[in-house]
Amino acid sequence: MRSVQALAVAAALSLLAVSTVASAGEPKQGGILRIYHRDSPGSASIHEGATYSVNVPFMPVFNNLVIYKQDVAQNSMDSIVPDLADSWAWSSDNKTLTFKLHQGVKWHDGKPFTSADVKCTFDMLMGKSAQKFRQNPRKSWYDQVNDVTTNGDYEASFNLKRPQPALLALLASGYTPIYPCHVSPAEMRTHPIGTGPFKFVEFKTNESIKLVRNPDYFKKGLPHLDGIEFTIIPNRSTAILAFVAGKFDMTFPTEVSIPLLKDVKSQAPNAICVVEPNNVSTNIIVNSSSPPFDNLDIRRAMALALDRKAFISIMFEGQGDIGGTMLPAPAGLWSMPKEMLETIPGYGPDVNANREEARKLMQKAGYGPDKHLAVKVSTRNIPVYRDPAVILIDQLKSIYIDGELDVVETANWFPKIARKDYTLGLNLTGNAVDDPDQSFYENYSCNSERNYTNYCNRDIEKLFDQQSVETDVAKRKQLVWDIDKKLQEDVARPIIFHARTGTCWQPYVKGVTVMVNSSYNGYRYEDVWLDK
Repeated sequence: MRSVQALAVAAALSLLAVSTVASAGEPKQGGILRIYHRDSPGSASIHEGATYSVNVPFMPVFNNLVIYKQDVAQNSMDSIVPDLADSWAWSSDNKTLTFKLHQGVKWHDGKPFTSADVKCTFDMLMGKSAQKFRQNPRKSWYDQVNDVTTNGDYEASFNLKRPQPALLALLASGYTPIYPCHVSPAEMRTHPIGTGPFKFVEFKTNESIKLVRNPDYFKKGLPHLDGIEFTIIPNRSTAILAFVAGKFDMTFPTEVSIPLLKDVKSQAPNAICVVEPNNVSTNIIVNSSSPPFDNLDIRRAMALALDRKAFISIMFEGQGDIGGTMLPAPAGLWSMPKEMLETIPGYGPDVNANREEARKLMQKAGYGPDKHLAVKVSTRNIPVYRDPAVILIDQLKSIYIDGELDVVETANWFPKIARKDYTLGLNLTGNAVDDPDQSFYENYSCNSERNYTNYCNRDIEKLFDQQSVETDVAKRKQLVWDIDKKLQEDVARPIIFHARTGTCWQPYVKGVTVMVNSSYNGYRYEDVWLDK
């Protein structure tokens, strides 16, 4: 049995390599891929979701205009390939992006796919159509799009207010499927219709999700599987035991903790496991528009109280990364240099000194040994949220803050924090695309639905725009680092750590790639097959 240390070394060595395990010979057709699911998604609508609990089971139902190559582990501009679009081109002024669409594609109900579906999808995302999404967490992605126009049935153009080179990266995300014009948003929540390799069969809340092979898929010879079945098991230990016993072919992606990875490798030594970063930060969300956290001193004290290494040690046996908003290197393409990161208050190595400074700030705000601040710490009711929330509560005691854990079920969690119906929260923020436009605009712009903290700094927003139009990568990186540093100093959404987590599958499962800088984009499953 390989030790966890050996696994860590192997993961580090292969971090930027393709994490695909394949065997010689042609892929075999047939079989049902069985995966356990960590919890019950709020709906089947990817566009209305804000968690990869939706992407993992429902991304196989859809196609995008373009997509990150599914067998390349690190997403980048170089790994974007055609999907529903055969080709794309920018205009000379870089303000129009035109797609030539694949002909002969059918929706799962038999109706033809055309450019009208592209326009309908993005009109809804931009809030311009009569039909509305119940939630629209990524509306800010398209703030620079004036409109989407069509030229016949097989050409669509995005007309921009100003150049935005990162638009293509956003369109390649698993969060950007094309929806059918003729199906309402309400229907898409319960019975999604796509063009993808697998057709939706059923979704039984808290029980299972089933997909079946699309025999009319426009990519000939794909998919290889007959179907995919997800069984919802919220308890991680129970789910791992079922995987070890052979009841599942694959674990829920990036959900196996390091301690549970030991169990897998000791009880199922032939299982293939990888440990990778996933561009999901564990962070604190603070309702900065309401007392007491409208007081910057209290927010800064809380950030100073964090012992980030302790979180990583307790939860991941040291396998995690400390960084700002952008994913740390080498997986992350935009990470702040370590020496710059350590100049930010609370990131320095002397935790005791940081906490002494934090206590002074709390006393300045009227709290101290004889007057503690009592607050509920809200979080989502799954282990990857609950466990760090408990550690956070323990660390906050050192600066006179008494936290009470408030757990919220998945279906209610994102609506709750979108309403700002909380005071303090432990949250996981996944960057669907490793690009500053996605992270900054979605999480920190003043009017974004995903800006859960009410943080609003118009001067910083001007810098968002400045980096967004910059085509020189080196200059853009420097701007991104400066912005990220300022966000941490403002305590906009304190980043605790970036985790590294495990994914395991049985040795007969082929064609799996675990992406290292996004946990949202790698679940099309059209090229996965079973060698049995």
